[in-house]
Amino acid sequence: MLLGKGLPGREPRQGPGAWRGGFAYSEPAVSAEKKFFTMNTENGDLPVSDRIDQEQICGKKSACVPEFEMIAEKPFNFFHVTALIQDINDNPPTFSQNIAELEISELALTGATFALESAQDPDVGVNSLQQHYFSPNPHFSLTQKENLGGSRYPELVLKAPLDREKQPHHHLVLTAVDGGEPSRSCTSQIRVIVTDGNDKPPVFTQDMYRVSVAEKLPAGSLVLRVLATDLDEGFSAEIIYAFTNIGKAVRQLFKLDSKMGELTTIGELDFEEKDSFTIGVEAKDGGHHTAYCKIQIDILDENDNAPKITVASESQYIREDAELGTALA
Repeated sequence: MLLGKGLPGREPRQGPGAWRGGFAYSEPAVSAEKKFFTMNTENGDLPVSDRIDQEQICGKKSACVPEFEMIAEKPFNFFHVTALIQDINDNPPTFSQNIAELEISELALTGATFALESAQDPDVGVNSLQQHYFSPNPHFSLTQKENLGGSRYPELVLKAPLDREKQPHHHLVLTAVDGGEPSRSCTSQIRVIVTDGNDKPPVFTQDMYRVSVAEKLPAGSLVLRVLATDLDEGFSAEIIYAFTNIGKAVRQLFKLDSKMGELTTIGELDFEEKDSFTIGVEAKDGGHHTAYCKIQIDILDENDNAPKITVASESQYIREDAELGTALA
């Protein structure tokens, strides 16, 4: 659409070559080097000489109104021309990346919000980006916010607690739609990674471990291995084993590997000195969680001692009339 002050339109021209066009664009977004209109010197019409792209000329301005001057000769005159460029929905919204990752702690509180990337649409007005949405999800909802400049952006809202051990990843498909007729859209896949919050304690495979060993077991022999597991990951799942509430005697006989949980002998076991041991063990993860178990060790007796005869008293003489069953020694 062209508007002009004093523009003669199709009035009879003064003579051949009476119309002359000189373009002097006053709108900064319009390049004076590129001519979007030409001059028909016969009748003063201004046909379009090149594709007019509203986004290229005016960017995100809601009204695209480039201005220029027209010169007429015989009689000589200047005319100010204003062109109103109407936007069409020739651009779809686009995301900068098709797949995005978002890390959220499993300890995040319900109602927490997380900003997502907004789609971009160079069109303006009703043809510009209008909304974001994704299909229903039991853990997340979507809200749309608006900047001071009027642009819209999406926020992810946590509506149910997360549990990394049950579901470490969530996959969402974010869709952006403009308001054109017909509308145009684009999608981006959002991969939510649930990070560990060390909310799980270690757990031993048994509350009580029982084992029987020979009393002459060589030093360095493996007695048994305790095992605790932790459903957390990374540092939170690293387990350290240690003795709890044991005396010096046990520490002199047994050694516990803090990383593997292997119990080995370092001293000589003797059934005759002690025939069983009860040892407490703890498993502590990388956070503040601890689990406990007991080890019951029974020492098996071996025939390692010869019999001994102890004579408490003896008599050198036996009476000839001693009765049967008389004690002699």
